[in-house]
Amino acid sequence: MISVESLRVEFGVKPLFADASFVVNDRDRIALVGKNGAGKSTLLKILCGQQQPTAGAVNIPHDTRIGYLPQVMVLQDDTTVRQEAQKAFADVTTMKDHLDQLQQQMTDRSDYESEEYMALVERFTQEHERYLMMGAENKEAEMERTLTGLGFLRSDFDRPTSEFSGGWRMRIELAKILLQRPDVLLLDEPTNHLDIESIQWLEQFLAQSASAVILVSHDRAFINNVSNRTLEISCGRIVDYKVKYNEYVVLRRERREQQQRAYENQQKEIQDMKAFIDRFRYQATKAVQVQQKIKQLEKIVPIEVDEVDNSAMHLKFPPCLRSGDYPVICEEVRKAYAHLVFDHVNLTIKRGEKVAFVGKNGEGKSTLVKCIMGEIPFEGNLKIGHNVQIGYFAQNQAQLLDESLTVFQTIDYVAKGDIRLRINDILGAFMFGGEASDKRVKVLSGGERSRLAMIRLLLEPVNLLILDEPTNHLDMASKDVLKEAIKAFDGTAIIVSHDREFLDGLVTKVFEFGGGKVREHIGGIYDFLQSKKISELSDLGRQESPSALGIQSSQNTQNTPNTQSSQNTPKKQDYAEHKERQKQLRKAEKAVEESERRINDMESRLKELDDLLMIPEKASDMMLVTEYTTTKEALDKEVERWEKLSEELEQLVN
Repeated sequence: MISVESLRVEFGVKPLFADASFVVNDRDRIALVGKNGAGKSTLLKILCGQQQPTAGAVNIPHDTRIGYLPQVMVLQDDTTVRQEAQKAFADVTTMKDHLDQLQQQMTDRSDYESEEYMALVERFTQEHERYLMMGAENKEAEMERTLTGLGFLRSDFDRPTSEFSGGWRMRIELAKILLQRPDVLLLDEPTNHLDIESIQWLEQFLAQSASAVILVSHDRAFINNVSNRTLEISCGRIVDYKVKYNEYVVLRRERREQQQRAYENQQKEIQDMKAFIDRFRYQATKAVQVQQKIKQLEKIVPIEVDEVDNSAMHLKFPPCLRSGDYPVICEEVRKAYAHLVFDHVNLTIKRGEKVAFVGKNGEGKSTLVKCIMGEIPFEGNLKIGHNVQIGYFAQNQAQLLDESLTVFQTIDYVAKGDIRLRINDILGAFMFGGEASDKRVKVLSGGERSRLAMIRLLLEPVNLLILDEPTNHLDMASKDVLKEAIKAFDGTAIIVSHDREFLDGLVTKVFEFGGGKVREHIGGIYDFLQSKKISELSDLGRQESPSALGIQSSQNTQNTPNTQSSQNTPKKQDYAEHKERQKQLRKAEKAVEESERRINDMESRLKELDDLLMIPEKASDMMLVTEYTTTKEALDKEVERWEKLSEELEQLVN
């Protein structure tokens, strides 16, 4: 599908990568990996034609469609979500307008027996069949499925895009690219603006898609679940591993060990040659051998060893005061703007606990963090424990750095004791090695500033860490360093994140935000996800009465009058009614899932038939044409059935 031959890219004296050759085949799921600055984003830009290489060629068939999602892009603010998503169907809209014109011409003409009229009818028939083969009639339903899968509500479809944050508008751009159904998808950090549920939906979409995919991501679980092949940019070369990401990690470790042994053998050989030359340089009897050694030395091509993985470096927080037993206690906390964010929040976080705040964007995770920090007003009672010293990381923390300082000076001013001797190692682990440590803060990018703010936080003596999306600008090695540091941290940590791999093994309790409530789940992040999948708990709590909203921590022994009255309020439904409702809900959810599976199967088959009918010798195969027509009609009916089932499910949930 795409053939890359002898690609070379240079920005300075040393090339970014050279002599890169590989082929992208149908249904390849390629994880593009390498350290920050290795050239991953540059390679994606070259593949989509936005940037030209210094040398080499990228061969793409003229009929191959490429969809590219960059990390940063200019977003439109003058349309609604629906209108913006419908731009993905520009070709279909143009074809529909052309069909309307042809139909109008047939209506206006009366020379029904003429050759010109028959040619017009034939042209209309061909164009209409092509229009149907593109699945144009189902585009609206497909658009709704994609937008809801990426976290939008149906009530959001007619809202102006200007009302949404940059992260949500990036989701709209991702939806547009997926709806275009390109032959090759190029995705640069697609999970940065997605929550856990949307990431899981995207995983399933890519697994079922007929497109080839090349993606860059620091979400280890995501790329491992999606990939079946790994391209690594390392030491100025591109190495192709025909395996998924987890298997690549093992092979890369073995390859690096082989490189290290070969490098050491070569260095020994070089030292032996130099020793021979130095020893016998001035002996006439050895002149011929000395010249031979010199020529051999000149011909040696140095073996390069992949960059050392600094993730094995351990970073510990400095000693801090011991906080009270309960650093954070919330009792009936409520926050509302023009709309309710959350209500009846009752939670207790014990000293030493590592907890995660998860949920869809906009459900109140960062809002509750700001309440804890005292940055915004709220209703209810929120207590911060005795001797609590908070270290807070949010995206705007990067803007508070002193721009006149260098990277090294910024860290040197907060480092205490023996840690000062390891500042260069710490900076290297967070991609500020070598000359980068001498850069002024004012010339750093937004991502670099965020990483620097994170390092500074790690060196401050605090006993309550609050981290809001800390991994968005970290590569995998840096995330490992941060994760190990938090695991070894003696204090308490609240982590707002959608990165499952980062949270796995780190947190022991999950607080789920959604529907104006906060629910407590004991266990790790995968325990939480598994319980939701098995028990269908994505809408947990919607059937509860208003007085029972929120969660009550099992460790909170201070029962307030409000919480006691909540616990004693009788349910509006008795047990039998509640059980029957749950049964109906599970049945409706199963029906929707089965319908979606049938729709996916039929869409896949239509794509296969479409490809077959594009082959000239099979274009007139009546069996294929009949199967296409029958499958198309069945798909239309199934989509109508899915819409009806979805409406019934929404009524049950609400």
